[in-house]
Amino acid sequence: MSGHSKWATTKYRKGAQDSARAKVFAKIIRQVEVAAREGGSDMTANASLRTMYTKARDASVPIDTIERAIKRGSGELEGVRYESIAYEGYAPDGVAVIVDCLSDNRNRTGAEIRNIFSKNGGSMAEPGAVSWQFERKGIIAVPRTFEEDRVMEVATEAGAEDLADEGERWVVTTAPHDLMAVRSGLEDAGLEPGVSELTMVPTTTVEVVAESEAKRVLRLIEALDDHDDVQNVYANFDIPEAVLASYEG
Repeated sequence: MSGHSKWATTKYRKGAQDSARAKVFAKIIRQVEVAAREGGSDMTANASLRTMYTKARDASVPIDTIERAIKRGSGELEGVRYESIAYEGYAPDGVAVIVDCLSDNRNRTGAEIRNIFSKNGGSMAEPGAVSWQFERKGIIAVPRTFEEDRVMEVATEAGAEDLADEGERWVVTTAPHDLMAVRSGLEDAGLEPGVSELTMVPTTTVEVVAESEAKRVLRLIEALDDHDDVQNVYANFDIPEAVLASYEG
């Protein structure tokens, strides 16, 4: 399993806490605003906004909160202008990391992200240094209560590329432009998909076996993810389940 998928699972579990949930809400709302600003408030014509709206609803963000974010993004309400910035770097053991941010102050955010890397045993890299090790995909989580063959059948017919067993859930992978169509196909079949989002999936992974090194990697990823401007952190680590469970505990 990829670093992103494992870290996402950990994040969703942590997200059950009230404080973590509030931070997740704030980050998703910022993404909704930017999608509306860049492509307009019409979800029929703005696929990015449609994806962000679905992600917000999956996270139980109230509809009126989402609608206000769309209005701020489209200019109907006053709001802060955020800039999309991606940083690249390395975690311990040479694990490649991409950090997606939305910031109203590029210089401040850049300095703070660099500081997080250096304080946690990592290092920043030049643009393009690690991004070639990832490709953009859509992913959809489906509860393990549904039969694998049925999920595979429906997802494939709707245009999915792959289905992976990730313990507590099935994870369907799609091309970016097929994400919403596959999700709709699963919904129509009564398969009740959970989280769906666009992500960066590593094409190669770095195996981190030693528990001490794995925890160093995860501490860096968590510190980055905890920054208010950081929207997503992608990494290509492969850490054993037992080590990951120990860290979560």
